[in-house]
This record gives sequence, structure tokens and C-alpha cells, in this order.
Amino acid sequence: MLSPASLAIGHFMIRAATERDVDALHTLVLELARYERLEHEVLATPSDLREHLFGARKYAEALVAEDEDVVVGFALFFHNYSTFVGRPGLYLEDLFVLPEHRKKGHGLSLLRALARIAVERRCGRLEWSVLHWNEPAIAFYRSLGAKPMTEWGIFRMTGEAIGNLAKG
Repeated sequence: MLSPASLAIGHFMIRAATERDVDALHTLVLELARYERLEHEVLATPSDLREHLFGARKYAEALVAEDEDVVVGFALFFHNYSTFVGRPGLYLEDLFVLPEHRKKGHGLSLLRALARIAVERRCGRLEWSVLHWNEPAIAFYRSLGAKPMTEWGIFRMTGEAIGNLAKG
């Protein structure tokens, strides 16, 4: 697993999130939603994050960027699987750094740590989604060698639609 000591960079560090980080993670999720203009969609509570990141069944993992002992960014991810590649992959659900802490290397360091985890776990892919209007993020991802999947689109079901399909 990720060794936090190996990712100390100057005055900041990338490390695996712990249960003590739940409130900071929740605050960052709210800030991410505000940035993406999606505050109205946030239903997650600190209790949800605690249960799903650190409970009996862990559904996701998180890394945090800590700058002078303050959590200023995070990457939340989980495993997926490619039947074509025949290997697990990592899906980056969220990557966010507080605006006042951007351009300091936190985002790149979070992605680099995630790539190291993918290599350690022999993952065939590292994937994520980005909003079409988020040009700064798109430019950043392209600079790292990431490519948009232009032939693929995302479909989503929530709430009532899931229930209706399940009953069907």
C-alpha cells in the first residue's frame, strides 16, 4: 500500500486518508460540489463517508494532500474491472484541491500517488470523468498524457429509476 513517507514533497504530503480525515473530506466534497455548481446534488454526510471508506465493507479509498498539517485536497477512488484488458483498474471518482492551494503541485502529486497505487496493484487502467466545461482540468489531464474517450458516453440511473428497474 501507499507509503506516506515516500510522498513527502517539501512542506506538503500525500497520504492515505484515515478515519480522522472524514470531516475534512466532507468539507472538500462540499467545496468540489460548489466549484462544479452541483451543491444541490450532495446528499453524502460525514457518517456516509466514514461507513463507506472505513467501515466493515470498504467501497472506496481516498488520498489526501496535506499542506502544513492541513488537508487541502483529496482523491477518492475505487476498483473497477476491464474484461477486455483482463485486469482491475482504478476509477478516480473525485480529485479536488482548494483553489487557494492550486498551482503548488498537490493535484499532480495526488495523481502520481494514484498512478503508483495502480502500478502496485497491477491495474490495467486509470480512468475518470471530467465536466466538458472544465477546461483547466482538461488541459491539466492532457498534459499528463490522458486521452478523452470521445466514443464513449456516461449513462446514469438514480433513485426512482433504479427502483423501477429493480422492480421490473
